[in-house]
Amino acid sequence: MSQGNIPNITPNISITRDDALNLLLSSIALEELGLAHILNAEGEKIQYTLGTLHDGITGPGPDIPDLLNINKSVKEMLDASTKKELILESKLNTVSNIIDKTDKTGGPTGPG
Repeated sequence: MSQGNIPNITPNISITRDDALNLLLSSIALEELGLAHILNAEGEKIQYTLGTLHDGITGPGPDIPDLLNINKSVKEMLDASTKKELILESKLNTVSNIIDKTDKTGGPTGPG
């Protein structure tokens, strides 16, 4: 039996420092948007359980175990989202610091 032949691909990718910073900022923004969608879905989950979701969609009447399960599920998702948000804030601060240390010509300004 023969083995697959993978061609040797050497991509030539060339991006500037500004391109890299813009890509980093864009990736942070997209992750923030994803978190916003997740949090919105968690809110709709609670509304569905309580029977208050708009568009006339109602779930079965909740009982105490249902409410406790939803509460636990939403709390876990909020905890995970908070951790992710802290990481994104750190990334944003790092990128902001890099931008602040760059002068108008694109080079580092060095220590003050």
